[in-house]
Amino acid sequence: MLLELTIENFAIIPKLHLSFHQGMTALTGETGAGKSIIIDAMGLLAGSRGSSDYIRQGADKCLLEGLFELPQQNGFQQVMDELGIDCSEDVLIVQRDMSISGKSVCRVNGRTVTLANLRRIGMYLVDIQGQNEHQELLQADKHLSLMDSFGSQDFQHALANYQTHYHEFRQLEKQVRKIQSNEQSYVQRMDMLRFQQEEIEQAELQPDEEELLVEERDKLSNFQKIVDALAKAYGVLSSEAGNSLDGVSIALNEMQGIAHLDNDYEQINENIQNAYYLLQDAASDISRQMDRLELDEGRLEEVVLRLEIIRQLKRKYGDSIPTILAYYDKISEELSAATMTEGQLEELEAQLVEKQQYVWQLAEVLHVKRQEIAQQLEQEILQELSELYMENTQFDIHFETGKTLRDTGFDQVEFYLSTNPGEPLKPLVKVASGGELSRILLALKTIFSKTQEMTSIVFDEVDTGVSGRVAQAIAEKIAKIADNSQVLCITHLPQVAAVADYQYFISKAVKDGRTQTHVVQLTNEERVDEVARMLAGAEITELTLEHARELLRIAGKVAHR
Repeated sequence: MLLELTIENFAIIPKLHLSFHQGMTALTGETGAGKSIIIDAMGLLAGSRGSSDYIRQGADKCLLEGLFELPQQNGFQQVMDELGIDCSEDVLIVQRDMSISGKSVCRVNGRTVTLANLRRIGMYLVDIQGQNEHQELLQADKHLSLMDSFGSQDFQHALANYQTHYHEFRQLEKQVRKIQSNEQSYVQRMDMLRFQQEEIEQAELQPDEEELLVEERDKLSNFQKIVDALAKAYGVLSSEAGNSLDGVSIALNEMQGIAHLDNDYEQINENIQNAYYLLQDAASDISRQMDRLELDEGRLEEVVLRLEIIRQLKRKYGDSIPTILAYYDKISEELSAATMTEGQLEELEAQLVEKQQYVWQLAEVLHVKRQEIAQQLEQEILQELSELYMENTQFDIHFETGKTLRDTGFDQVEFYLSTNPGEPLKPLVKVASGGELSRILLALKTIFSKTQEMTSIVFDEVDTGVSGRVAQAIAEKIAKIADNSQVLCITHLPQVAAVADYQYFISKAVKDGRTQTHVVQLTNEERVDEVARMLAGAEITELTLEHARELLRIAGKVAHR
């Protein structure tokens, strides 16, 4: 339940701190005093969408904080564990800051959470019943979820199981449709990849082949130039008519004769000797190269053609032979997987048919269980409505079986109602008045509060449009709900305020030229005055006060029966 609520710079509330209790608390006061503002703040702590319009004029941001008892509902701890929120204490502190720039920061036990995750947590903290819930009753597409929430734990498990398999079915269907819709382009791509694979295979590329071919081409292309250069060099070194080696040999003989006379001469002699031997080796190498030279014009043509093949492949598949070979490996893997995919499509289609049949079977199970839920819910709603002076009401949950599966099954339901004897049942939206909607909503909440284990329920003027004995019946119903849950109720009905265990009076006043909201918890005597005001308006007489005391005495018996 909600233990404390702190509000700062929110609408016309500069600062407010409230403590709440178990049981039923009534929030009363003049229209416009700020009662609904407090409920709005609770809604924001539960994950409702905020706006910078909520920030008090002149402030940079507003601060909201709620202290809750740790919820005990099934699934709550799982959400906390998933979000990594520490729940070692028995309380939960929810904070929300909204700045004038529109930024909103949400924290739970000090850990920052997204608005979507705050909403997940808020589902376990507070249930606000107001005009939005009236509107839900008028929307037929909301009736199925309302009825489902009445289902037992066994039904909830069946629904969750169905939804798991339904989403698996949709994912499988999406996968199959994607393959089918892309089948033509898919086949075309496979044909293209096979052609590319074959083209690269036929080339039989080697990683360092291109460099060797370029070197060979250059040699073959410059054959005559090489022959001429080798011949001339060899002639200079080794020709019979005055070759360079003979000249070097003469110089060597001369230097050898004087080398012993001076160290410098000895060094020159060694250098000439080394040069002579090097030139001899060079002449031998040139001779061998000349012997090997043989022009093969056919080979040059082969090399040029091979290099052209490599150039074409580089233009298509990469800027080097290693890149082309890497691309070949990649498309080979895709083609290998494609062979599996072609067979997989038939297998997936068979799985899809089988999965669809199974999901329809689960939907049939839900349908049978829902019919049982509907019968029980109809009986309990009629009983509750009878106690709210709608004893002549007929209520029916009308089923329509859809031809397509949805995440809720194939059922479509709508609430039908007849409030007058002899009148046929018609859709709720067409026959219910505002006061009747309030009573139907209250009847539903009375039933659901027994099974939903909601820690805090807020009624925001759900008693609109009723008076007299109906107002008293509504008051007793709300008090009955407070037996199982903490109830906060904004009301203008004295009968409802009187049955509350606690009553807060909300007023507004102008201070320093600014409107401010004030909230005080009323004492027993102050409650008499406030209930009297609610009974009589501005003019309160002794008779009105006595009537208020009597109402509170009677209500005390009701509230603590």
